[in-house]
Amino acid sequence: MATKKINTSSNVYTILYAAVMVIVVAFLLVFVSQTLKERQTANVINDTKQQILSALNLRDLPDVAGKYAEVIKADYLMKADGELAEYEGEFNTSYKSEFDNGNLHVFEASVDGQTKFIIPMNGLGLWGTIWGYIALDEDRSTVYGVYFSHSSETPGLGGEIASLKFQNRFPGKTVADNGEVALKVLKFGKADKNSPFEVDGVTGATITSTGVNSMINKVLSAYIPFLTKQCSEELNVESND
Repeated sequence: MATKKINTSSNVYTILYAAVMVIVVAFLLVFVSQTLKERQTANVINDTKQQILSALNLRDLPDVAGKYAEVIKADYLMKADGELAEYEGEFNTSYKSEFDNGNLHVFEASVDGQTKFIIPMNGLGLWGTIWGYIALDEDRSTVYGVYFSHSSETPGLGGEIASLKFQNRFPGKTVADNGEVALKVLKFGKADKNSPFEVDGVTGATITSTGVNSMINKVLSAYIPFLTKQCSEELNVESND
């Protein structure tokens, strides 16, 4: 009895073959995605921690997670009166959504035995989102360091906000004066070199520089209750225990 051969030229065969291939490929994609998800999440967390450490002038570290655990002492949320409460949620990698939801994070760090505070920032540049972190001395007023990055600013122009050349203009500046945000990023060449508040923007990138200035003003304005507390006050942290 002759074996009936499959007609590989028929429409039914073509449809069944395509369906099986779609199912197999879909299964493989899901498998690969799930396999890599944990590693991808760890990489994003590690990158966020490196950005926070960069604001403390700790860059290009061989062991980011280890240095973060050593330097960052706490992740707080600011209350309406400027006091801090311990944050007990998962580590965040998007502080824009946290800010938009009213969760104002303040990281406390210890660098060479000195207390620093780091505040996450987010805003808009010329072509897309910009973000960063600003580290303050224990007086909550003097800039210790900053880190900025972007999603799509023009290389060589607005993209220069991610360069050390631009970020090194901030240390030593003062963020607030008379209860208001005083730190300003001006058009390149317009900043008074002797001013404790003014910083030159990026050459040829006025709109991106304005975006950085708006970001600083918007975010730090929300933190004024914390920033303007008397330096002599002992940091009061509320525990949820």
